[in-house]
Amino acid sequence: MSDSAPTKRNPHPDFKTVESSRPAWDPASKLHYIQTPDPNWTPGSGSNHLSNETSASATPPGHVEIDPSSPSRPSGFNYKLLISSIAPRPIAFISSYAPSPVDPDDPSLDVGNLAPFSYFNMINHDPPLFTVGFGSPLGPHAPPGSARKDTLANLSATGECVVNVVSEHFVEAANSTSVDAPRGVEEWAVSGLTKAFDCRAVPRCARAREAVFSVECKVVMAEEFESRREPGRRTGTLVVLEGVRFWAREDAVNEERSMLDPAVLRPVSRLGGITYGRTTEVLELPRSDWEKDFGGEEGLRKAEERRREKETEREKEREREKEKEKEKEKEKEKEKEKVKM
Repeated sequence: MSDSAPTKRNPHPDFKTVESSRPAWDPASKLHYIQTPDPNWTPGSGSNHLSNETSASATPPGHVEIDPSSPSRPSGFNYKLLISSIAPRPIAFISSYAPSPVDPDDPSLDVGNLAPFSYFNMINHDPPLFTVGFGSPLGPHAPPGSARKDTLANLSATGECVVNVVSEHFVEAANSTSVDAPRGVEEWAVSGLTKAFDCRAVPRCARAREAVFSVECKVVMAEEFESRREPGRRTGTLVVLEGVRFWAREDAVNEERSMLDPAVLRPVSRLGGITYGRTTEVLELPRSDWEKDFGGEEGLRKAEERRREKETEREKEREREKEKEKEKEKEKEKEKEKVKM
């Protein structure tokens, strides 16, 4: 597999046939709260009982070391590994525009663009700052191609956009905009979503009216990155955006405009490949107080004792498993000897 080869995301030759064999979407599945895996967990206890359920083997599996910059490793492998492990990821559904070369000052000639990005997150609240990662370089270094490249080109040219949060009720429409349409094609038409030209700070950008939450953004900075294996070849760009105005649906935001109801937002996330996630079960964990909940220095001493006791027990369990494996091997050898006789 060469680095120039396109990344295969869909593992199914006939996706619709595979999808039809799966359970239908359950609209009755609403967001609800559950307990943590171990409500009685105490400091120093380490992982909860679920750690014993992640492997079919009684002996904990080891780890393999991976060099992301190995000459023999295609960069596409890093992409697949990272999107399947750094998960779930929030999705920035970005609306941008390209001014017309005929008359850049005429908004009526703008070409709108809409595309989803999961290399995205919030990094500050005062001011509100967000990062978006693009797997392509800026400007003339960028290869010709998809709406994702168009978004980066538009941000570079105009310095503004609208970030919409993807919710369950328009997940198919949002996904449709990742199509590799030619530059100049508006993904709004592909998605069927509604343009809302009511932004104050970025009036030439349309927000998606269907979105429960949207943010008008200005570009703060953009930085390109080079390949570690091929110095000089620019492979990606980080863009930092400042949120300058929020839009929240009235039924989702509280009275003081400080919180959104997740049961109304119903956000969709990205995992590996073509997999999306929905949030229907959530749990709460309060932040511990050093003296009240943890017990201060004395609590630290007790936690360290518990950690050591647990590690000792784990080591004993590993030794017991090794002995069991040895006994099994001995039994196998005995059976082989019987067969020979």
